[in-house]
Amino acid sequence: MPFPSEHGKICGQCLKKPPPFSMVINYGLYEGVLAEAINQLKFYRIKRLSKPLGTLLFSLDLPQVDGIVPVPLTAKGLRERGFNQSLLIARVVSKGIKVPLLMDVLAKGKETPPQIGLSAKERLINLKNAFKVNGDIKGLRLLLVDDVMTTGATVKECSKQLMKAGAKEVIVLTLARSSMV
Repeated sequence: MPFPSEHGKICGQCLKKPPPFSMVINYGLYEGVLAEAINQLKFYRIKRLSKPLGTLLFSLDLPQVDGIVPVPLTAKGLRERGFNQSLLIARVVSKGIKVPLLMDVLAKGKETPPQIGLSAKERLINLKNAFKVNGDIKGLRLLLVDDVMTTGATVKECSKQLMKAGAKEVIVLTLARSSMV
């Protein structure tokens, strides 16, 4: 969860139940102009917004990593949308910080209903075993990139699979943090 102060390091939820990722870096809150830009990219297919949005991310103080992994879509989801917004954003970050983009390392093989409208618990159940790792990532520090983080169910499940496959660490990077409200 967002911290009430810039001095915060670990949120209450992570203290209660540590997630499989080591940290989350969000550019901002999912509101105002940032939310509008993300929605224009994602739902209105204005792909040219991926460059300025990705630039926002690589302008942050990012930790050193060995590879960048975008949160994947299923083949059906990719056909329906025509592109993966997380991949487009991750590509910009990869070029900006000169770290390899590992776009085929993580796959979403299980079709799941959209997360919108589901509770936090339903979101976790919805994504259980939806992702799988392809390739050797043993010992790598990875930056997992997504557009919006709401409950964290998607990045938790992705991170869990990456860690099970041998990643040394997973750091989550998103454009925006949303709330369930």
